[in-house]
Amino acid sequence: MEYHSVTSPANAPALSALNRRRFLVGISAVTGLAAFSQVPLEGTALAAPPIRGGEYPFKLGIASGDPTPDGVVLWTRLVPDLFSPDGGMPSRPVPVEWQVALDERMRKVVRHGTVSALPELAHSVHVEVEGLEPGREYHYRFRYRNDASEVGRTRTAPHEHSMGSLSFAFASCQDWTHGFYSAYRNMAEENLDLVIHLGDYVYEYGVPADGGMRKTAMPDVLREGPQDLDRWRMQYALYKSDPDLQRTHARFPWLVTWDDHEFQNDYVGDYDGTISTSRVAAYKAWYEHQPVRGRSLPRRDGSLKLYGRSNWGRLAQLDLLDTRQYRTAPPCGWGEAPACDAGNDPAKGSMLGATQEKWLLKGLHESQARWNVIATSVMMARLDHDGPTGDIIWHDAWDGFPASRKAITDTFVSAKVRNPVMVAGDWHSTFVNDIKSDFDRPESPVVATEFVGTSISTNGDDEVYGPYYGPMMKWNPHIKFFDGDRRGYVTCELNAHEWRTDLRMVPTVSRADAAAKTFASFVVEDRRPGAVRI
Repeated sequence: MEYHSVTSPANAPALSALNRRRFLVGISAVTGLAAFSQVPLEGTALAAPPIRGGEYPFKLGIASGDPTPDGVVLWTRLVPDLFSPDGGMPSRPVPVEWQVALDERMRKVVRHGTVSALPELAHSVHVEVEGLEPGREYHYRFRYRNDASEVGRTRTAPHEHSMGSLSFAFASCQDWTHGFYSAYRNMAEENLDLVIHLGDYVYEYGVPADGGMRKTAMPDVLREGPQDLDRWRMQYALYKSDPDLQRTHARFPWLVTWDDHEFQNDYVGDYDGTISTSRVAAYKAWYEHQPVRGRSLPRRDGSLKLYGRSNWGRLAQLDLLDTRQYRTAPPCGWGEAPACDAGNDPAKGSMLGATQEKWLLKGLHESQARWNVIATSVMMARLDHDGPTGDIIWHDAWDGFPASRKAITDTFVSAKVRNPVMVAGDWHSTFVNDIKSDFDRPESPVVATEFVGTSISTNGDDEVYGPYYGPMMKWNPHIKFFDGDRRGYVTCELNAHEWRTDLRMVPTVSRADAAAKTFASFVVEDRRPGAVRI
C-alpha cells in the first residue's frame, strides 16, 4: 500500500560424514541453496573461527515462531558487523550451540544441540525443536564461541483437544525511518501467548543520512534502497537492531507473513514459474531473518511457501495467508478505480492463486475449531469510496478481487464455519468491520468479523488517512469503527465463549518510551458474527 512520507530436530542422531554429504546434496537439489541450516554438526568437525574484530555476534537478537504442541522454531543470525556484505562473519559454516530450558536461568535444560550457520543463509539458523510438552512456557538461548545470546521466552501450543484460552497481538507496517517502535516496547509488557505479524516488516526504500524521524546518523551504504541480496540483508539488520522489536521477538513466539514492501510497493506475484533476481533476493533475505520452518526455504526458482495453518487446541484454527506471491493483477485496474464485471469472474483474477485458495477452503470445511482466524495482509471488507452514485474502490485490497472474497464468504455459509474472524494490516489505519455474505447486497447477512490494525510506525505522527477515509464512512455502514491517524497494535483474547479485542494506541512515535493506551474495545460472542463495542 502506498503511504505519504513525512520527509535439528533436537534428538536427531549425528550423521556420518558420508550421509551428511548426501543429505546436503539432496537439500541443495531441492532448494538451490548450498546446504540446509539445521544439519547437526559432527562433534568438532567444524571449528569455530574467530569473528573479525571480536565483535558480539548476536546483535540482531533471537526469536521463536510457529509453535506446535510439541515444538517451536528458534532463530538467530550471527552478524557482528551490521552493514558489511558478509555481516563480519567468515565465508564458511560455523557451529552454533542452542539450549531449551524450563527456567530462565537455563539450569533445567531439556533440549540442546549444535547446528551449522551457513554463509549461504547469512549465518542464520532455524532450529526446529521437537519433543517438548504442550501448552508450556520454555526459555532458550544460543552460543557462539565464548559469546551467549540473551535468554528468550517461548511457549508451545496446547494439546490438540484443549479448549482453554488464547491471547495474541497482531501488528504490521513498521517503517524504521518514520519513527520509534514504542508500540513494541508496550507490546513486550503484555501477557501474550503469540504475536502475528501481517507484513511490511521492512520497507524497500533507502535510508536518509539522519535516519528520518529517528535523527540517527546512518552509513552511506544505506542511502539507496535494496536491489541485491547483500543490501536486503543490511535492511533487515537495520530494522532488527531496534531493541524494542528484539525484546518483543524474545518474549513471544511469532507467526509471520509478508505484504508488498518486503519487495516493492503494491506489487503482484502473478507467479508463472519465473521470478526476477531482485525478488529472489528479497524473498531469500526475508527467510533468513524470520523464525519460520524449513518448509519455507527458498526453492530453486526463488519462490518459497509461506502460507500455513496453526492450531491452538480446539479453541482456534489460525490460517496465515500469502496475499502477494500468487496474486494476479487486479482485473479492474490499479489503485483507486471503478469496480467492473471482470472482478466477479474467478477466471479473470485471484488474490490467493488456485492452490492456496483450495487449501484454505478445504481447511475451513474441515475445521472443528471454536474460532477460525484468517490472518491476511490486506483488508477484506468493502470500502466504497464514492457512495451510491459511483463504484470507486481500492483495488490493492480484497475489493480488487471480489470473486476470491466471495469464494471465502460462501464457504463460511455453506460449511457452517464457526466464528470466522479476519485480522489484517496494511492500511496504517484501524477498522472494525462486519463481513457481509455479499457486499453488493447491503441487506445480506453478516457472516464474519474483521479487525484491521494500524501501523507500528509508518506515517509517523502525520494525519493522513483520517481526513481521507473519514468522509467515506457514511457510505460503509458495515464499518463499525474507523481511526486513520494513530499508531499502535491490537490485542485479542479469546476463550470458548467470547473474543475480546483491544485497540492499543501510542500518542507519538517521535520517542521510544511513549505509553500505549486502550483506545477502544470490542467483543464478539460465540456464534454471533459482528463486533460490539464495550
